[in-house]
Amino acid sequence: MALLFIAQACKAQTSSTPKMDFETYNPPSTLVVPEHKLTRAKYPFIDVHNHQWDMPGQDVHLLVSQMDALNMKVMVNLSGKGYKDFNGQLDVNDHDYLVRSLNKIKAEGAGRVILFTNLSFTGFGEPGWIDKTLKELELDVKAGAKGLKIYKDLGLYYKDNKGKIIRVDDPRLDPIWDKCAELKIPVLIHTADPKPFWQPMDANNERWLELATHPDRKRSNTNPAPWDTLIAEQHRVFKRHPNTTFFAAHFGWYANDLGTLSKLLDDMPNVMVEFGAVIAELGRQPRAAKAFFIKYQDRICFGKDSWVPEEYTTYFRVLETEDEYFPYHKKYHAFWRMYGLGLPDDVLKKIYYKKCIAHYSWH
Repeated sequence: MALLFIAQACKAQTSSTPKMDFETYNPPSTLVVPEHKLTRAKYPFIDVHNHQWDMPGQDVHLLVSQMDALNMKVMVNLSGKGYKDFNGQLDVNDHDYLVRSLNKIKAEGAGRVILFTNLSFTGFGEPGWIDKTLKELELDVKAGAKGLKIYKDLGLYYKDNKGKIIRVDDPRLDPIWDKCAELKIPVLIHTADPKPFWQPMDANNERWLELATHPDRKRSNTNPAPWDTLIAEQHRVFKRHPNTTFFAAHFGWYANDLGTLSKLLDDMPNVMVEFGAVIAELGRQPRAAKAFFIKYQDRICFGKDSWVPEEYTTYFRVLETEDEYFPYHKKYHAFWRMYGLGLPDDVLKKIYYKKCIAHYSWH
């Protein structure tokens, strides 16, 4: 009967009936509930996952004023040496660029921005690559870099000198992870992407809209490897190097499976997480997420990923309030509504700043 009713309703439509697709249909909720649209964090916070692509050319005074408006105490710019193209080459990847960026920050930023350095995988596998890379890593840290950021291109795009994709757990990289432990700097590593990017693009794929609007994000088991394989490679690195602190970017892509993430954190005490670009996953499971944040309050730091100041309100609202049924800021990323976790102040302070200040001198 229900199908018959729908069919009859469709036939009853006239040519003047507005038509729209899923991307367009986004009606405001008629639900009347308390709203707290926060534009400023309750406490000063450190954003451990941000990107500024041209630090030497930045108007750092403007950047700091924007940070002040959000109550952001410190920004961690993970792109200390610039960024890369998809051929595995870094647009900028030299020590001098890092030094110029650090000098710019020192002159104009009053310590409000810190840099992570990056690696160039050009020539990986050739004699001398590892020694050269280790020496440059030491120079970068001596100059002021506070950590190492590994892009998702490791495992997806970067190739060795024989044209073969470099595995995340390639043993030739072990000296890098050990050197980070020796230098007492953390490694923030992004491996793979959300698992639905590897799944069939059909009506059962929760990220269908994102893939439809961003087709370059679609993956498969042969492009270049299964999701589970890539994530397992990352976890093997974590376990092989227990003295190195790793940040699994984006909650390790387990923000939608906190039970599994809980087991992983219990099994790998050297691993931290940050929630850049996955706050929508946490906001749709407020009870489970709140319990997770309370339990792992010493393992979580604030992360956003992209620098779009007006989007931070979503993060503040999820973490600080108990608001109900409010939207994410990008429908293609999350078409569902979210709820505030209402974290206790002591937990909120740890996630916003105390954990990073105590352990990493990011202040």
